[in-house]
Amino acid sequence: MAPRNIFNRGLHHSPVDIILVRYAEVGLKSTGVRRYFESILIDNMLTALASHGLEALVTSEQGRIYVTTDRIAEAIPIVRRVFGVASVSPALLGDSAMEEMQRLAAEYSREVLREGQSFAVKARREGNHPYKSMDVGREVGSAIFLANEDRGVRVDLTRPDVTFYVEVRERKAYLFSEYLSGPGGLPMGSQGKVVAVVEDERDALAAWMLMKRGCRVIVHAPSPSGPFDLLKAWDPKLKVVISSDLPRTVRESKALAVVYGRTLQDMDAVKALPSEPPAFFPLMGLQEDEISAHMEAVRSGQ
Repeated sequence: MAPRNIFNRGLHHSPVDIILVRYAEVGLKSTGVRRYFESILIDNMLTALASHGLEALVTSEQGRIYVTTDRIAEAIPIVRRVFGVASVSPALLGDSAMEEMQRLAAEYSREVLREGQSFAVKARREGNHPYKSMDVGREVGSAIFLANEDRGVRVDLTRPDVTFYVEVRERKAYLFSEYLSGPGGLPMGSQGKVVAVVEDERDALAAWMLMKRGCRVIVHAPSPSGPFDLLKAWDPKLKVVISSDLPRTVRESKALAVVYGRTLQDMDAVKALPSEPPAFFPLMGLQEDEISAHMEAVRSGQ
C-alpha cells in the first residue's frame, strides 16, 4: 500500500489522499455554463496553488472537483481562498467494495476519534452498487465502533462529537470527517473586469466583494502604500496601477465599471463623482458591524 499524506487537524493527525472541493452557485447554472465556470474555477485553483509553489492535479467529475497533491496540508488553506469554492474536505480515497470501505473507516477512525467520544456515519452514493446508502452507514459504522471499542466510543445519531461522511461514486469511495468552508461566490474572472479605487481597507473590502461576485479587479491607487496585500492574498495575479488618472486606467483596462468603498456616510463624496463609467458601491447598504465582519473575513483568508 502506498504511503499516505498527513494532514494536521490540530489535535489529530489524519491520513488523507485527496481534497474534495464543492461549489454552490456554479451548480445552479445550465450544463454548458456550469462547465465553463468549472474550467475557470479549476484554472484559478491551479494559479493559486502555483503561486505558493505547489504542484497539483485538479480534475472535475459529477459536480465535484478533486485536488491531488503531495502537500495537502499546505494546499487546503490555499484552495479555501479561491472564490467559487463553497467548502472542502480532506478525504481518504478507496475502493467502493464494502469490505474496503469498512477497513478504511476503521483505520481512519483510530486517528480521529478520542476516548469516550460519540460518532455517526452519513453515507451517500451515486451509481450502481449491491448495497444502499443505509447499508453503507450501518456497516461502516459497525466497523468504526469495533475498531474503537477499547476507547469507550458510542454512537449518537443526533449530536455526535464526530461525523464520518462516506461518498460512494461508482467504483470509488471517499471518506472524510470535516467540511471546511470556502468564500463561496462565483469564480473570479467569470463576470468581466472592474477597476477598484483603493486607498484604505474599506476600499479593499469593496474590491473583495466584487471579486467574490466573479469580477476580475484591477486596483487603481494614487499611492503605492495602499492595503494591496489584503487583495493579493485572494488574487495572486492582482494588477495594481499607481496613478492619479482614473479615466485612463478604466480605458486601458477595458473595465465595465469602477468600484468604491463608500458608505451612506459618504453621500456628499458620492454625489461629486462623475457619472461615467458606471460606479458600484458594495458597502452602501452595510452597517458598521457588518463591514467589520466582512473585513475580518478578508484579513483571515476565510
